[in-house]
Amino acid sequence: MSGASQPPAPAAAPAAGSYAAAGVDIEAGDRAVELMKEWVKKTRRPESVGALGGFAGLFDASVLKRYERPLLASATDGVGTKVAVAQRMDVHDTIGHDLVAMVVDDLVVTGAEPLFMTDYICVGKVVPERVAAIVKGIAEGCVLAGCALVGGETAEHPGLLGPDEYDVAGAGTGVVEADALLGARCVRTGDAVVAMASSGLHSNGYSLVRHVLLDRAGWALDRAVPEFGRTLGEELLEPTKIYSLDCLALLRATEVHAFSHVTGGGLASNLARVVPEGLRVVIDRGTWAPGAVFDVVGEVGRVERAELERTLNMGVGMVAVVPQASVDVTLALLADRGVDAWVAGEVRGQDETGAGGVELTGGYAR
Repeated sequence: MSGASQPPAPAAAPAAGSYAAAGVDIEAGDRAVELMKEWVKKTRRPESVGALGGFAGLFDASVLKRYERPLLASATDGVGTKVAVAQRMDVHDTIGHDLVAMVVDDLVVTGAEPLFMTDYICVGKVVPERVAAIVKGIAEGCVLAGCALVGGETAEHPGLLGPDEYDVAGAGTGVVEADALLGARCVRTGDAVVAMASSGLHSNGYSLVRHVLLDRAGWALDRAVPEFGRTLGEELLEPTKIYSLDCLALLRATEVHAFSHVTGGGLASNLARVVPEGLRVVIDRGTWAPGAVFDVVGEVGRVERAELERTLNMGVGMVAVVPQASVDVTLALLADRGVDAWVAGEVRGQDETGAGGVELTGGYAR
């Protein structure tokens, strides 16, 4: 009848639940795998078994038969907040190179040959081309390190990460003969400390660098910096130097007592990890000039030298501790391989106070 109220329309049925509605795109993940396959193939070693896409990566362990007592070395790492720079620059094909460097150069300090790696990429949203670019960098790093990329995982975490956010991590395995294991037990008084130049900041200290240059100073990543000869963003994304094959070449050519990979904590704290109790290392800062990026961070951010040195590598990415008789061969071989290296210090006994560890003396060269 006219004017009578009408019954309410039935409520619309809720949309059917799905993984896609929750923010996970399975098809995009499949496409990312297809795009990365060509890069992973480039990392194959003779011991690589199977193809990408299985539940686990396979590696033929019969390679270990040539060892008397093989020790497996394992390392895992990420690249820290350097990924934030890559995301803001929308450049994703170098961050994987950094990841490999952080893992394999931890392996080689034991004397181990890196054999294979796996990676883990966590993204807010799978963009196949972006994921493939990350894996491209990982694959290129593995080629430079001589190891295989046998597998990995790409996980999509909507709600935990923004659509353009991601993080990366990796794990590597290497092998070393037990009686060839390097470390503090091999270091002797009188050994020389040979420093190998870094390619820049590598992948440590970016929280400090971003804080002082981007947040406090307000510099844009596309800012041209005369001291760098390029933009700030290009400098910050300079890939980490991979030393593993250079270090292995040294082990084949001459006697080496220890390596130290200079990462978070700087030169002194990392080198101290291979200094035996009762000995100390004295490093002369005057034997090298840190790159321009270290000066800029210090000057613009008014960061004291001690803070820089315990945060950044200050131009030294890897150290070899060798007997004096091996110095000439070490420097010549590294020069032939394009690695800038120099004698930066020596191993000594304890001083009159009984202090050990690592001491940096003098001022940096200019």
